[in-house]
Amino acid sequence: MRARQTLRDGFSTYSSDIDGDKLDTSVHVQETLLKESVNPSWRLSLPHVLTGVISSFLFGYHLGVVNEPLESISLDLGFSGNSLAEGLVVSTCLGGAFLGSIVSGSIADAVGRRRGFQLSALPMIIGAFLSARTESLEGMLLGRFLVGTGMGVGPSVASLYVTEVSPSFVRGTYGSFIQIATCLGLMSSLLIGIPAKEIAGWWRVCFWVSAIPAAILALAMEFCAESPQWLHKKGRSAEAEAEFEKLLGGLHVKSAMADLSKSDRVDEPDTVKFSELFYGRHFRVVLIGSALYAFQQLSGINAVFYFSSTVLKSAGVPSDKGNICVGIVNLSGSIIAMTLMDKLGRKLLLLGSFFGMAVAMCIQASASSFSASGASPYLSVGGMLLFVLMFALGAGPVPGLLLPEILPNRLRAKAMSFCLAVHWVVNFFIGLLFLRLLEQLGSRTLYSIFACFCLTGFVFVKKNVVETKGKSLQEIEISFLPQVPLV
Repeated sequence: MRARQTLRDGFSTYSSDIDGDKLDTSVHVQETLLKESVNPSWRLSLPHVLTGVISSFLFGYHLGVVNEPLESISLDLGFSGNSLAEGLVVSTCLGGAFLGSIVSGSIADAVGRRRGFQLSALPMIIGAFLSARTESLEGMLLGRFLVGTGMGVGPSVASLYVTEVSPSFVRGTYGSFIQIATCLGLMSSLLIGIPAKEIAGWWRVCFWVSAIPAAILALAMEFCAESPQWLHKKGRSAEAEAEFEKLLGGLHVKSAMADLSKSDRVDEPDTVKFSELFYGRHFRVVLIGSALYAFQQLSGINAVFYFSSTVLKSAGVPSDKGNICVGIVNLSGSIIAMTLMDKLGRKLLLLGSFFGMAVAMCIQASASSFSASGASPYLSVGGMLLFVLMFALGAGPVPGLLLPEILPNRLRAKAMSFCLAVHWVVNFFIGLLFLRLLEQLGSRTLYSIFACFCLTGFVFVKKNVVETKGKSLQEIEISFLPQVPLV
């Protein structure tokens, strides 16, 4: 309606200044444009978004690439039976990801989103080569660390890029592509890793393969549009107009540029300092973003993923089939979220997701209370699959989309890097402490704690998160900051 009213007002002003014999032509043009330009074509921006989410595919792939081949890797490199070394092969990647997430905002602000993608792909290519060719544990750890730095940069830049190049009416759908690509990456790594136990040296192939999508990402970004928001912030307005034309079509360039100009009136033009994230009006938005990522991890999602094979085996399901089952549920939930993101909105999906995960954790806790019952394994499996499904519907995909929407253009990149750093820190401690807590507290108590965190996340979202569905980034920036209620 707003687009139609703007066009009508514009044509009314224009028509008053022309000769009467041109009025019919003006009216005809007006009617044509009203039919054709209510929303820009989603097809223009789709190739750019699909290219950007290759980084999310790589993120998922490298998270799961050592799961199946780890036993073969330890035998070939001479650290079989050394649980500390095996743990380092898995967790070194997380250390690199934390470092990458810290610097991702500065990289994205300094060189742009396209170059940020290319810089994230470079260490993933080098790290994959080192991991595939190494003959020692040290070489493997170095390769995994380099891959991790690229993984840390990639998700932050992907969230920024997809949010900034997507038309507002499909931004939620496109944002869901990030989670779907991550799921596909995880599933691909599990499938490619299956022959590792049967074929000597197959684990090296698993690493070689990962260099292919990384190289495609680096090369394809040369042909993709840069973020118009970043260009405008750098004072390159003419280039921003050209990129808007690629992404939205020529009819929508002026309105998009007008929206960017509106945001200039409520935000400072100079570069943000990292310290500004922690005080004043900016802090309130960053706090919401950090809390969402913290609740995402405190829900227990990684603990569920880590021990899915054990739970499924207890019900008589083989580990390889069980992992595929979990992957299918995760992917299915992400696809459902994609179809609902721009219909139901971000907030409703988050609320339903956190509440559903709390219910699933209660089922898990109940299953552990009736360990002697023959139904216990099936309750555990049902609760676990329900938890994964509910996570994929909201808590998984929404934070990475919502945060770039609510964060002002001036500090979007640096704030995203900080919020993702919080994600990695909480992720690390959950992985570090889960087994010890499980031994000391028992599964029923621990699952109940996870359920409480999910319910706390539900309350937090209810009171603090605003709906952004269908709004332009500039509309959100203008309206959101002055009225963020916090408990």
